[in-house]
Amino acid sequence: MQHTLILTPHAQQDLDDAYNWYEEQNQGLGKEYIRCIDAKMASIQRNPLQYQVVFREQVRRALVNRFPFSIYFVIASDMITVMAILHQRRSPQSWKSRIQGPAA
Repeated sequence: MQHTLILTPHAQQDLDDAYNWYEEQNQGLGKEYIRCIDAKMASIQRNPLQYQVVFREQVRRALVNRFPFSIYFVIASDMITVMAILHQRRSPQSWKSRIQGPAA
């Protein structure tokens, strides 16, 4: 069963910011970044349980190929919610602060 995948507004902003930065560095690089993110999200949708749990037995992390980014997500029944798409050198607090409810 393939899960529905959604991005939080914060995750969408992360994606947009990185895309814009890569496009400023080299035209077309932002598009390659998006292609790599899309490929990893498709993998997450197909088999979300293959990714490591990194926080409170709920948040999982998928490492993006070619770019030093991680996708942080949670699974709830048939829905996957992407909480953050962040550079791997960012502080863990930048995504942990986005987790709401009992996991925070």
